[in-house]
Amino acid sequence: MVAILDKFLKVPASVLPAIRVKRQNVSPMIFSRFFGKKKQEPEYDPSDLRITDLKKGFVVDYDLKTWQVTAEYEYDWGGGFFTKEYKLDSGTESLYLHIEDDDELELSLSRKVGIRRFEEDIRAHFADDDLPPESVTLEGKTYHRIEESLGYFRDVSREGWSELASYTYEDDDEETFVNIERWGEEEFEASYGTYADEYEFSNILPNE
Repeated sequence: MVAILDKFLKVPASVLPAIRVKRQNVSPMIFSRFFGKKKQEPEYDPSDLRITDLKKGFVVDYDLKTWQVTAEYEYDWGGGFFTKEYKLDSGTESLYLHIEDDDELELSLSRKVGIRRFEEDIRAHFADDDLPPESVTLEGKTYHRIEESLGYFRDVSREGWSELASYTYEDDDEETFVNIERWGEEEFEASYGTYADEYEFSNILPNE
């Protein structure tokens, strides 16, 4: 033991600072292997989840069924105005929940419908006038155009935005609606649905 101490004490002083520097420059990666990374805090309050907190993988109860969020979308309408859309799957059917949270919360639920299901020839109308029809008829019910918007769309799980034009139609009772989206010159998508209230959704749970 005495021999070891004697050998250490004979180390030149110029070496000692280098020894201290090595101790200070230990990589944090080494400590992370032992202590792990800090768990990221969720963006929502787990004890008070609302419909506006939905994320891909969440589950929610609606209309006596449990639905899983299988996709999350975002729309940019310009001027700092964004809306969200979620694809809900119950195992037997799919719905699209659109959320507009501006001055007040507005919810709508829709299903996709083929563009040829309308009595009007939507593609031909745009080809002739380059304008949307004033009204459309689906399954014997007439819907009147109330809004049109230009914006951008993205799937939040992917990169990049796509430009679209959106046209919204309502029936005379203002209870059900039709939405037609135009992507480019000749690509169209349509959906029909109804408006909803937040209280209709319950048991919102994250995907742990």
